[in-house]
Amino acid sequence: MKATAVVPVKRFAVAKSRLAPGVDATRKPELVAAMVADVLEAIGRARMIERTIVVSQEPMAVELAAAAGAELVGDFEDASHSAAALAGIAFAQAGGARCVALLPGDCPLLDPRELDRMLTGVPDPYVAVVPDRGGTGTNALVLAPPDAIGPAFGEGSKDRHVAAARAAGIPFGVEDLPSLGLDLDTPADIVALTMRVESGGGAPRTAKALGI
Repeated sequence: MKATAVVPVKRFAVAKSRLAPGVDATRKPELVAAMVADVLEAIGRARMIERTIVVSQEPMAVELAAAAGAELVGDFEDASHSAAALAGIAFAQAGGARCVALLPGDCPLLDPRELDRMLTGVPDPYVAVVPDRGGTGTNALVLAPPDAIGPAFGEGSKDRHVAAARAAGIPFGVEDLPSLGLDLDTPADIVALTMRVESGGGAPRTAKALGI
């Protein structure tokens, strides 16, 4: 069963406020756009993804989605990450999706091979929770069916998603995907990304925006 990718993207002006002082404010939109473009390219190379939906109220997201062959959902009211994810899920379900992968726009090292391995053989029903590098947040969710649980991103969300799956009686797994563990939120994350890029490559647009 292939999945529909849903990628919520914040408005660039308010995204990544914690990156300062590591990134000058005037360069931040370029960096965010580069990360999203790297993520969308990786998703486009994943064999287990049949459709990609970008959910954003950011004007530049129109261009990014079009360049990646993705669809855009921009007409939702609440700008939170979870609300954007729900808008994408609803759009995917309206198109007949049986499984969605909620993927972050700020993990530019995303490896399509890792994504394919996680999505291969996903049962129905099932919830896969991919934690962040700290192990407490959630960087990605796989939901089969798409409304298996409601996304509740933010601090401590890994445990919330696991608890929601348990409460719904749906089989779940906590999946460790190294390429999805590193999201760029802080200057320390930039250092970690730089080391990963210099040792193994990847994230070409993001690396260029950071001058790596």
